Amino acid sequence: MTFPFVPSRRAAKYVVASLLCLGFWQFGQGSYLPAKAWLAQEMMHRAWKKAEAGDHEPPPWPWADTHPVARLSAKGGDVELVVLEGGSGRTLAFGPGHLGISVLPGENGNSIIAGHRDTHFLFLQYMKRGETIQVEMPNGRRHLYQVTEIDVVDSRRGSLLLDTDTPMLSLVTCYPFNALEAGGPMRYVVSARMIF
Repeated sequence: MTFPFVPSRRAAKYVVASLLCLGFWQFGQGSYLPAKAWLAQEMMHRAWKKAEAGDHEPPPWPWADTHPVARLSAKGGDVELVVLEGGSGRTLAFGPGHLGISVLPGENGNSIIAGHRDTHFLFLQYMKRGETIQVEMPNGRRHLYQVTEIDVVDSRRGSLLLDTDTPMLSLVTCYPFNALEAGGPMRYVVSARMIF
């Protein structure tokens, strides 16, 4: 005669504890990037206030190798982001970054700002032609851009135009927005022309 396997209470407690730990670990993994993005923006807003007050290139945290160069707002003010100088992965982990090969916002040419699709630039998927984007510089100057084009570009075959006759702004992120793996070749590009 065989008896059915009945786990001991102690084994059951270990299984439940292990499942709870696994659940908390998964939750932590899913909330790590958004939490890091939020905290970084808070620190960057403090550095932005220092820049507005005249501090030259204030770092958002002591070990930062970047500084705020602009403040971007869109979607009627629902989106407000401090833009850092540089497009390295280290910079983009904390916020959108202005690519140094391009002009600063407000200058003749194309100002290119990149950001991650799953944090700071998630809002780009909801942008429409005709909407406006405001960019404020540390000296208080404000530039208003109107979205003229929204494109999906293969980064292996296409590139962004840097020299334009009028001030332009290109916001760039990875595509598709719901991709399971980051770093594919497709880019979502929102192009805007300065109107003020």
